Amino acid sequence: MTINFSPAALRQTLGTACLALTLLICATQQEVFAQQPQTIAPSPVFLSIETQLGTERFIVEIADEQAEREVGLMFRDEMPQNQGMLFDFGTDRMVTMWMRNTPLSLDMVFIDRSGSIVRVAERTTPYSPAIISSGQPVRYVLELNAGVASEKGIRSGDTAKHPLITRNLGSD
Repeated sequence: MTINFSPAALRQTLGTACLALTLLICATQQEVFAQQPQTIAPSPVFLSIETQLGTERFIVEIADEQAEREVGLMFRDEMPQNQGMLFDFGTDRMVTMWMRNTPLSLDMVFIDRSGSIVRVAERTTPYSPAIISSGQPVRYVLELNAGVASEKGIRSGDTAKHPLITRNLGSD
C-alpha cells in the first residue's frame, strides 16, 4: 500500500508532529523544574554595628522560626566574611547556644531588644556540645565567622541596627 502526500499535507503533518514534540518537551521540563528546590535568593538585608572604630555592615540570614533556630549554621563548611545569621527569639530571655554539628568556628554576638550588644562569645569550638550562654536576657544572637568580632572591634556596649530590631523595639 502506498500513501501519497501532497507537499502541503506533508508540511501540515510535520508541523503538527513538531508542535506535539515541543509541547511534550516543555511539559517534561516544567515537571523537572517543579521537583527542584527553589533557590531564589531574597534581596540582601544588612545589619550594621556601630563600634568605637566605625560602622560595620553584614549581610544576614534571619532565623526567626523554631526550626530555623534549631538548625542555624549547622553543617555549613564556609560562610563569606561579610555575612552572618541573626537569630530572633521573639522575646527577651536567657539564651543558650551550642556548636553541635557546626564545622565553622563562630563569634556569637548577644543583643538585647534595643540593639545593644551585651556579650560577645569569640571563637567558639566547632562541633562542641558545650553550652554558650547569653549571661543575661537577650532577644537576638548574631553569628559571624570566628575572629570577625575582634577584627572589626565589636564588643559589649556597641549597637546593632537592623529592620527586624527596629520593628520589634516596642513589642514583646
